[in-house]
Amino acid sequence: MADAFCPDCKRSTEVVFDHSAGDTVCSECGLVLEAHSIDVTSEWRTFANESADNDPVRVGGPTNPLLTDGGLSTVISKPNGAQAEFFSSSLGRWQSRGANPDRNLILAFKTIATMADRLGLVATIKDRANEIYKKIEDLKSIRGRNQDAILAACLYIACRQEDRPRTVKEICSVANGATKKEIGRAKEFIVKQLEVEMGQSMEMGTIHAGDFLRRFCSHLGMTNQAVKAAQEAVQKSEELDIRRSPISIAAAIIYMITQLSDDKKPLKDISLATGVAEGTIRNSYKDLYPYSSRIIPTSFAKEEDLKNLCSP
Repeated sequence: MADAFCPDCKRSTEVVFDHSAGDTVCSECGLVLEAHSIDVTSEWRTFANESADNDPVRVGGPTNPLLTDGGLSTVISKPNGAQAEFFSSSLGRWQSRGANPDRNLILAFKTIATMADRLGLVATIKDRANEIYKKIEDLKSIRGRNQDAILAACLYIACRQEDRPRTVKEICSVANGATKKEIGRAKEFIVKQLEVEMGQSMEMGTIHAGDFLRRFCSHLGMTNQAVKAAQEAVQKSEELDIRRSPISIAAAIIYMITQLSDDKKPLKDISLATGVAEGTIRNSYKDLYPYSSRIIPTSFAKEEDLKNLCSP
C-alpha cells in the first residue's frame, strides 16, 4: 500500500489499489481517489491463437513521426506454411493492394539502424540520420543515385551534427559496399540540396583531433596513462598552427606518445587503427616533432626522455 492525500479525510492516508476495477481507494473512508487507472507495467499474458506460440508481445513498435501513418499501420500475417494459399485468398489480395507507401523509407531506416548498431552509435544519431534521409527523400532528388552511399552519408552527417564524428573510412566499413569516394560525393550532394532547401548554410559541427583520440587509443589497447598524455598533447596542439587534418594529428600524437611509453606500437598498427596512411602519419609527425617539448606533458615524459623520439 502507498500513501495519498484524501480530500474527505483532509490528510494523507494509506490507499488500496483495486486491480480488477483499476480504482485507487482510501483505506480509511473508502473514497475512490482515482478510477480506471492505466497499468503501465509490463504485461506477460499471452494472446496468441495457438498454444504453442508463447510470445506475450501483442503491441507494435513505437510511433515514428517520419512515417505517413506514424508507423502504426496493420499488416495481415499469413498462416505458417500457407504462403501460396494466403496470397490467393481475399485477405492476401487486400494486403497486397494496400501496399505500405512508406515501404522504401522503412527499409532505409532499417539499413541506417544496422549501420549505426555496427558502429556502436547512440539512438540520437540514428534518429538524426533518419531525419536527414527523410528530408532528402522528400525532395525527390536521389532517384538514380547510389542508395547505400546516400544512407552512409546521412549517418556521417548525423555523427558530425551530434558532435560524435566518425571518419569516412569508419562509415565506409559498414556501408554495404559503398566506397569512400561515393560517400564523399553523396555527402556533398546532400549538403548542397538541403542548403538550397533551407536557404542557409548547413551546420555540420567542427571536427577536433580529440573527437577520435580515445577511440583510436582503445583500438590500440593503450594504457590509461598513455591515453591521458595523448589527450593533453592533442589539446595543446590546437594552439599550434599545424595545417593537417584532425585525424592525422591524432594519429601522429598517438605515434609520438607510444614511442615514449614502454608499450611501443609500430606505425603499421597505428595506421590500421586510425585509418590514416603511414606516409600521412609520418608527415604529420614531422610537423609536430619541433613542438614535442611543448605538447608532451612533463608528467609523462621529461626533457631528456624526448631524445628517445625518432627523428622525422
